[in-house]
Amino acid sequence: MKPQVEIYDTTLRDGSQGEGINFSVADKLRIAEKLDAFGVHYIEGGWPGSNPKDIEFFAQAKKRKFKNAKLAAFGSTRKKNTPVEQDDQVRLLIEAGTPVVTIYGKTSMLHVKEVLRCTPEENLAMIGDTVRYLKDHGKFVIYDCEHAFDGYKLDPEYALDTWRAAEKAGADFVVLCDTNGGCLPSEIAAITKVAIGKLNCKIGIHTHDDIGLGVANALASLDAGAVHVQGTINGYGERTGNCNLTSVIPCVALKQKKTCVPAKSLAKLKELSMFVDEVANLRHNPRLPWVGSSAFAHKGGAHVNAVQKLASSYEHINPELVGNERNILISDLSGRSNIVIKAQELGFKITNDTPELRQILDTIKQREHEGFEYEAAEASMALIIRGILDHNPALMFSVEKYHVSMRRDAKQSVCEATVRVRVGKKVHDEVAKGDGPVNALDSALRSALAKSFPKLKKITLTDYKVRILDGIAGTAAKTRVLIESSDGQREWGTVGVSENIIEASLQALVDSMEFALLKK
Repeated sequence: MKPQVEIYDTTLRDGSQGEGINFSVADKLRIAEKLDAFGVHYIEGGWPGSNPKDIEFFAQAKKRKFKNAKLAAFGSTRKKNTPVEQDDQVRLLIEAGTPVVTIYGKTSMLHVKEVLRCTPEENLAMIGDTVRYLKDHGKFVIYDCEHAFDGYKLDPEYALDTWRAAEKAGADFVVLCDTNGGCLPSEIAAITKVAIGKLNCKIGIHTHDDIGLGVANALASLDAGAVHVQGTINGYGERTGNCNLTSVIPCVALKQKKTCVPAKSLAKLKELSMFVDEVANLRHNPRLPWVGSSAFAHKGGAHVNAVQKLASSYEHINPELVGNERNILISDLSGRSNIVIKAQELGFKITNDTPELRQILDTIKQREHEGFEYEAAEASMALIIRGILDHNPALMFSVEKYHVSMRRDAKQSVCEATVRVRVGKKVHDEVAKGDGPVNALDSALRSALAKSFPKLKKITLTDYKVRILDGIAGTAAKTRVLIESSDGQREWGTVGVSENIIEASLQALVDSMEFALLKK
């Protein structure tokens, strides 16, 4: 079935212009294949005339078969005062071998006069000549009207003339671009309606997020009749980014009730979002709408109590529709429902009638008041719940003493840790060196415990974060340490708090090892 709204992804071109984004050719090919499998309709691979990397990408892409998407090469209209057949940039667009070519041209009279520095008539010829030439070479041509909205507000008649020039030359789509990202949804909708009323070809929309309205503006244009939307995964792009497709796609499908990507792909949306972040070597933004880990997170006690009874009371959709999940957070704002739901998620058999529930809640709130934080330290919280439910069972081990030292010679710094642990009647002493005091302490603790618990040899520390809780106290301030650990199959977080950063780190390390030893 032909979609009502076509999705045009420009992550590999416009998205790569974002600060901190740098894709290799291999990265771009991996993302293109993922986008194709997801079901977007167009993948803009780059500008073959701008750099060797994009030329290489298109050379490699020719060898791949795309099942759902059409690959697009991006470029501009011909240069002023240059016959189109003699323009090297246009030649490279054709040589890229893509079925689709997207070009941009000037809409704004301001840009024509001050940037191109050519006559209005020459700009119209540049648009028409380039579109016509590409069509003559069998290309599906998408014309991006740069500064379409700003240009229209400055000189409506000339803006329309530029759009008509592309249409008359055979453009398959005329895409209105809010290039500076500064328009309001009402402006976008009104000008989109003008374009639809004056042109016979299909209209698309390309927005930026400079004032936080990239997605809202795209949706306003679609409501006004546009049938093609351009954007990037996770909103990558110059300045504050492009229209975020991980928001637009579910909004179109679930809110506007229009067909776009295959229905079965929606459940893979979060996976796609995280995949692109991973390839870009960026931490996933937990606060992304729809696909972020906080998008369906509940912290306030009243909210959690309501969600426990009726999920839709505080959730606009079922998180699973976009591949996400509900996340119940534990903090000093928690109520009994928070504890029950989170404990059940962690595998504890607990209900609202469990006698120990009040003690668990009071203990967690008191520890939060002391500086502990359990949203990212569920393993530490699980140990608290277990201890109260089982009425303070004996720990599998205890640290009787430890010592950490640092010395520096002429060539390097040396960190060394000594640990004594007790496991039942056995006492294990161990000394280890490390890249820093916490690394040395971690190595010594794990080596000592591995004598009684060999499985701990597989545990690795995957992340370590420090937060100063009371900056006013200076070097005597409390420090919170969050540690993430892994056994290769699962990951868990633990927390420690102390005025002594080494002590806080040891607390988190001990919790990590204790949690790793639990059978359930």
